[in-house]
Amino acid sequence: MFIPLHDRNSLKYIKAQYVTIGLILVNVAVWLVAGLAANQAFSDETVVGLGYIPAVVFGYADLEPGLVLVPEDATYITYAFIHTDFLHLASNMLFLWVFGDNVEDALGHFRFLVFYLACAAAGALVHGLFQPASEAPLIGASGAISGVVAAYLLLHPKVRVWVLVFFRFPLPLPAAVPLVLWVGQQFYMLFLDPNGDVSWGAHVGGIIAGAVLVVFLRRRGVPLFDRTIVTPDAVRHKETTPTKEQEERQASSAPPIRWGR
Repeated sequence: MFIPLHDRNSLKYIKAQYVTIGLILVNVAVWLVAGLAANQAFSDETVVGLGYIPAVVFGYADLEPGLVLVPEDATYITYAFIHTDFLHLASNMLFLWVFGDNVEDALGHFRFLVFYLACAAAGALVHGLFQPASEAPLIGASGAISGVVAAYLLLHPKVRVWVLVFFRFPLPLPAAVPLVLWVGQQFYMLFLDPNGDVSWGAHVGGIIAGAVLVVFLRRRGVPLFDRTIVTPDAVRHKETTPTKEQEERQASSAPPIRWGR
């Protein structure tokens, strides 16, 4: 529906979004190791061994011992660092880059990391509840990213964000417009196609977790529904020095000065 490009929402409490950048680097590094620096067999084993498989977690199936890379409960987290291809990785990391820094700013570094991982786990849990017997590995950071989007929506709904609408039209919109539509789409698609190739359940689980957790984990004094409207640099008007002609015109149109005693 839309791609976020940029928001002019400055950091207020932290100097830099270290956790957001670190999460992006870890995701890219894992993708490079599993996808580019290794053979196809290793990549497939990584997906199965680190992906979240509901049938395994809920006891409907067992993995071969050679494919077990981490305890099954750990896959509630590890799946969020595995991506199928570059487009899958890039889309998730773009959302994290645009929206993650301000959520990290509102929560603090450590609590943001806890928040991110909790949203990932919630996404996996909801996915598993909708498809408990599925043997297909769930992978990707979408559950965690959905939580970040929900938190940003509650924190800064009026901040203007540049978005690419329908992959063609760049527009500066209040964050509430594209994000509410995006959140609504996830719930609608979960109702329409709960067992589809895209895990709408993971998205919805992340959204619910993000919306709840940001209320309790945000810094003291950080408001919800920030009323400040911030406009991106690209649409801000620069102040220009008036020309001599304009100054004379303004002076001639000024009302006469009346002297008092």
